Amino acid sequence: MTGFWKKAAAFAGLFPVCFLLSMRPGRGREDRMQPFRGYIAHRGLHDLKAGCPENSMPAFRRAADAGFGIELDVRLTGDGVPVVVHDEDLFRAAGVRRRIADLTLAGLRQYRLFGTEEKVPLLKEVLEAVDGRVPLIIELKADIRCRDLCEKAAALLDRYRGIYCIESFSPAALRWFRRHRSEVLRGQLSTDQWKEGNRQWWYADPFLKWCTGNFLTRPDFVAYNLRFMDTPPVFTLSRLWRAEMAVWTVRSPEEVRKYRKCCSIFIFEGFLPDGRP
Repeated sequence: MTGFWKKAAAFAGLFPVCFLLSMRPGRGREDRMQPFRGYIAHRGLHDLKAGCPENSMPAFRRAADAGFGIELDVRLTGDGVPVVVHDEDLFRAAGVRRRIADLTLAGLRQYRLFGTEEKVPLLKEVLEAVDGRVPLIIELKADIRCRDLCEKAAALLDRYRGIYCIESFSPAALRWFRRHRSEVLRGQLSTDQWKEGNRQWWYADPFLKWCTGNFLTRPDFVAYNLRFMDTPPVFTLSRLWRAEMAVWTVRSPEEVRKYRKCCSIFIFEGFLPDGRP
């Protein structure tokens, strides 16, 4: 065997090890994760029949009053204001095909959520309403304006006196916080984009599914889609690397019991948990 092929064989043998090492999340701040362990209300404690749509002020107040931590989504409007809304457009929430990024704040606030009188709230309004009563998991819906979103969200969170962490599907957003707000806890969101039908992600799907950006972002936890919890990436993260794991979205006590051994954070909706797992 020539020298070239010996080197190639050595590299091929090291590749699986390097691949697995790249998935390893940060392990130095486990004690700071304690406030988030247990139940976190997905987009607030929402109940449309009760007039509390997802990601609305009543849903957030209801969760805080009940003592549940809150998960919420943040995007930028066209004029650069951080608002709390999940989808990139208003079709599901308001029946109109208008992208959040194409609307000014004034334009966005003309629409009502899910047939109620509620409007898309500002991140600033949510922070003022919760006022540190419960921990917050803030998902950054990062796109090509990732840096702008991170900077503006961080500027608001710098003045917030409550407990919070950030999470995102975007390794770039986590990388930004690692560099510029290293004290803030970070979570890597993950799923199987291809199997969810998000075919535009085909080029990044293996990278995101296996969390191989962890060597750059060093997340404090990994939040995985419940649909894909019984897959090799989750087994590697939770069993081999003992990563702090969150699961979304849990919709029954049975699902909590199923994943209690590998998960410490349960982002839930559709039922009221009795106590903490």
